[in-house]
Order: sequence, then structure tokens, then C-alpha cells
Amino acid sequence: MAEPTLYLFDGYNLLHAGGFTEPAELRDVLASWVAAKGARGVLVFDGHGSDAVYGPLEVRYAEDADALIERLAAENRSLEQVAVVSSDAAVRGTSGQEVRKLSSQTFLGELVPPAHADRTPGDLRDRLDPETLAALERLRRGR
Repeated sequence: MAEPTLYLFDGYNLLHAGGFTEPAELRDVLASWVAAKGARGVLVFDGHGSDAVYGPLEVRYAEDADALIERLAAENRSLEQVAVVSSDAAVRGTSGQEVRKLSSQTFLGELVPPAHADRTPGDLRDRLDPETLAALERLRRGR
């Protein structure tokens, strides 16, 4: 099977399996990961929230995340290579034979956050103490 070009992520399932502290942390990791893969992704959460796009990653909210993931898999599986990432056996089982299925644990085992190589030695981060860097990172993430 060819490498997937569309990843459908079961949000809360992956959030809890990966030990992420909040959805934004998971979102940032996945947005970087799909961008580095040259793919696109849809991160689906149960409940209400604002849908948004972060580069090649869409974040969607639905009354029933499983149903939305199944529908997106069905709509896209004939157009491109699709992968469903969920530990929910029902979601993986109903997404179709053409779809690659990964449990959250399997995906997390393969997930290697991309390294950022754009850092120049001697930039501002090298001159700040760890406490200040941590405070700036919290501000950047809106915490």
C-alpha cells in the first residue's frame, strides 16, 4: 500500500493514548508531522468547538467524531491514500478495505516529531535562561 496522503485522527483517543496535556499540544505535533510528511490531516474531536486550519492540518469538532471519521474515509478513499488513526475498533473496521488503519499506540510509536533545522547558533534563545524560555513558550501557546 502506498504512503497515505490523508490522515484522519481520532482526537481524544490519540490525546489520551499519547499523554498529551491538551488538544492544542496534540494539534501542534500533528500539524508539524503531516507537513513534514507532505501529507494532510484532519484531527476530529467529539463535542463543540471552532473548526480551524493549521497548515495542512484541519481541526474539526463533531457530535459524533467516529461518524465523521468514517464519512471522511469513505469520501476520500477512492481519491487518495487514506489512513485512519484510532484505537476504536469500530472506526477502523468500518472505514473500508482501501484505508490503512493504525491504532493510536502504533501511530504514536511511529510518530517522530520533525526536527527544526532553521535554528542558528548564537540566536536569542542561546542568551536566555531556561525559566525565561519556558515563560515565553507558555505565552506563545496562549497559556
